[in-house]
Amino acid sequence: MLLFTPGPTPVLESVRQAMATPTIHHRTPEFEAIFAQARASLFELFGMEENVMLAASGTGAMQACILNLCKTKILTINAGKFGERFGKIADALSIPKVELSYEWNTPADPLEVKEALLQNPDIDALAIQVSESAGGLRHPVEAIAKIAKEINPSIMVIVDGITAVGVEPIDTTHIDALIAGSQKAFMLPPGLATIGLSKDAVATIGEGRDYYFNLATEIKNQRKNTTAWTAATTLIIGLNAMFDEVKKNGGIEALYDDTQKRAKATIASLRALGLEIYPQTPALSMSTVIDVQAEDIRKILKSKYQVNIAGGQDHLKGKIFRINQMGIIPAYEIVWVLNAIELALDELGRRVFDGEASRIFNEVYFKGSFS
Repeated sequence: MLLFTPGPTPVLESVRQAMATPTIHHRTPEFEAIFAQARASLFELFGMEENVMLAASGTGAMQACILNLCKTKILTINAGKFGERFGKIADALSIPKVELSYEWNTPADPLEVKEALLQNPDIDALAIQVSESAGGLRHPVEAIAKIAKEINPSIMVIVDGITAVGVEPIDTTHIDALIAGSQKAFMLPPGLATIGLSKDAVATIGEGRDYYFNLATEIKNQRKNTTAWTAATTLIIGLNAMFDEVKKNGGIEALYDDTQKRAKATIASLRALGLEIYPQTPALSMSTVIDVQAEDIRKILKSKYQVNIAGGQDHLKGKIFRINQMGIIPAYEIVWVLNAIELALDELGRRVFDGEASRIFNEVYFKGSFS
């Protein structure tokens, strides 16, 4: 079965083998060396002042950021399940919030963010996704972060990059916390979250809040190449193996370039089949189609062609399907997925299979056509 859901993503064989080595204790010089290697790679990836690793899902890192960086009131951007989650975390922590809501295919408007901040000068944190994976949407995060800092230089800009880090370069100039998760572009099992932090974020954290999610405690320990609590040892070993794979494949810039080409070629192929791309501003992390027969297509792909792609949630349940573009993905695998979709459309009586999906993908991906 080809796993093409936007998380969890497949785990490469070399990474699985690295994680299958005997377990070692996390309070040893041997693991400290492993941790130091992973930490150095994350500094290079994030390009930020500090970073921490947490034995948690991405949601845990979202909560940790709000706990440690918001003292008064937060502005949340809700254009899907994960923007909604930032708001629910604030509610659970009894932190006052202002929420800007959008349809799941619509990016946040920087001018509306500006107006909300001007009307609420007590807002000291802003939370937004780079890629809102509920609909495959890309927000104009960098522009919004810049506006927020112009209005209030001390505001903490918290960015969920869980389906963006490792997918595309992100300008962190005006970002204070950038969150990533192991089960996305890192191509690891779930359970490890990472956060890149700015110098201002570290200062704002101060002594930290909470017990388990006290980022001040984590920073203090992780600067010594250890963790405050039990480390996700196996996943950190896997993270190092994954960074090794990225290097073998040309480095992070090559991965960014390949992801962009693959996503562009996939969207061109889907459109050539007469399918409609759902988000107004598609994220590179996934290709999302809205279609009345979305669930029928998914079922045919899984039962007949051994391809597992994701559907929609809530009001989009049964109305969209999402194809993963995160991580190291051979071109022939995504071509198999697109051919399977074209065959499914033939089976549903929508169009006769003629190999158009593969032809268009190859034209765009390999020859750079249709730019």
